[in-house]
Amino acid sequence: MRSGTLLRRVCALVALVVAGLHIAHAEPYIAVREGLKCGNCHFNPAGGGMRNVFGNAYAQSALPARRIEGVGTEVWTGMLNSFVALGGNLRTSATYTDVPHNDSTNEFDVDEMRAYLAVTAIPDRLAVYVDQRLAPGGSTNLEAFARYTSKGQYWNFQAGQFFLPYGIRLQDDTAFIRQVTGINFATPDRGVQVGYEAPNWTAQLAVTNGTAGGAETDEGKEVSLRAEHVRNVWRFGAGFNHNHTDAGNRQMQGVFAGVRTGPIAWLGEADYIEDHTLGPGDRKQWVGLIEANWLMTKGQNLKLTAEYFDPDTDVDEDEQNRFSLVWEYFPFQFFQLRAGARVYDGIPQNDQQNRKIYFAQVHGFF
Repeated sequence: MRSGTLLRRVCALVALVVAGLHIAHAEPYIAVREGLKCGNCHFNPAGGGMRNVFGNAYAQSALPARRIEGVGTEVWTGMLNSFVALGGNLRTSATYTDVPHNDSTNEFDVDEMRAYLAVTAIPDRLAVYVDQRLAPGGSTNLEAFARYTSKGQYWNFQAGQFFLPYGIRLQDDTAFIRQVTGINFATPDRGVQVGYEAPNWTAQLAVTNGTAGGAETDEGKEVSLRAEHVRNVWRFGAGFNHNHTDAGNRQMQGVFAGVRTGPIAWLGEADYIEDHTLGPGDRKQWVGLIEANWLMTKGQNLKLTAEYFDPDTDVDEDEQNRFSLVWEYFPFQFFQLRAGARVYDGIPQNDQQNRKIYFAQVHGFF
């Protein structure tokens, strides 16, 4: 088959799914920009992890500035056959960090290398999924679960280890809303989850050990709930999380939203966190994020983010802020360049809370 014919078929597939289903997602801001959901680009309905056929088609036709045509090769869909799919991510970066009253540092690093495998034993109904972190350090399992989907595709049930459903699933685990809540790509947990998918709704309810993938040490469990209503130019969602342990309880509740205004896709999230320990020292925290993503040209996005963190509402003037400006460029399919700066603004006595970070990152994915 000629490559031009293959490209036309991929574009036709993207157009068909976007126009007819309205349920796709790549990264949160792209979902807002397209007026779509998570579950049609990613294997996980809550987003993140392996991309499915549509996600790979989108990454080749709609996302990059241009497409590099192969000679005598087929379009990558991730599917090895009707039952087995593969995927992966590699992020490597160079970082310069400036901390007041300290020597500056700079380093090259491998941020992550992940491999995905999905085996769909019964098409559209029963699947087993694995997300394995290969680097840096030793191999670590992030997700490993079996999922059953109902005949009408509205309900799904999964058991094993997976990322908890809560808030906006940002790629940046260092964001305050991901660091402070403790729900990010480094903290999967083991348990069961039920999900609901409708044309304009997505929701997940999980009951897990509450140990971030570690061994269970008591009888307490963690309950996580995420629900989102998605329309063409806006979306609104809410999350709830309660973790009961012998050492004390943590409860989180938050809201998140997105809206598209012309070429700019906006994201926002606010979370209120209560930590109740057995002894003195209960603490209440606020954390929030506002992000603007400007589609400069096809394949280029400019991201401006403002973040807020109040580590203890009973303590005055301990708030922290972080401001980021990031340029993202997809020059061709399955390849991304990122460069940016992050400025932290915290209490004057803490140098680390007032550091500046400059970075460049190479991201390959398939």
